[in-house]
Amino acid sequence: QVQLVESGGGLVQAGGSLRLSCAASGSISRFDVMGWYRQAPGKQRELVAGISFGGNTNYADSVKGRFTISRDNSKNTMYLQMNSLKPEDTAVYYCNRLVGSAYVWGQGTQVTVSS
Repeated sequence: QVQLVESGGGLVQAGGSLRLSCAASGSISRFDVMGWYRQAPGKQRELVAGISFGGNTNYADSVKGRFTISRDNSKNTMYLQMNSLKPEDTAVYYCNRLVGSAYVWGQGTQVTVSS
């Protein structure tokens, strides 16, 4: 069974930066298209960014130019560098795959951006 563990969240002022990590263990495929999602209070979970095995990326319009997704396939780890954070980025951030059935969701990591 695949386990996904997100970390790196915290409280930051608007304009600040955070780097999130997603460590995957178990029967994960190195070729999975992976992504970062987020869920704000009272809202549905939304896709923030995705990355293929080969490093092709895409981003939600709301984070383009501010967030950078990357992955280290040798370590089964994915990252999300978040710069110029805004209060509306406040949410719990999760990682999972984009294509195929989702793995069991992890606990996520809370990101709170104060104004």
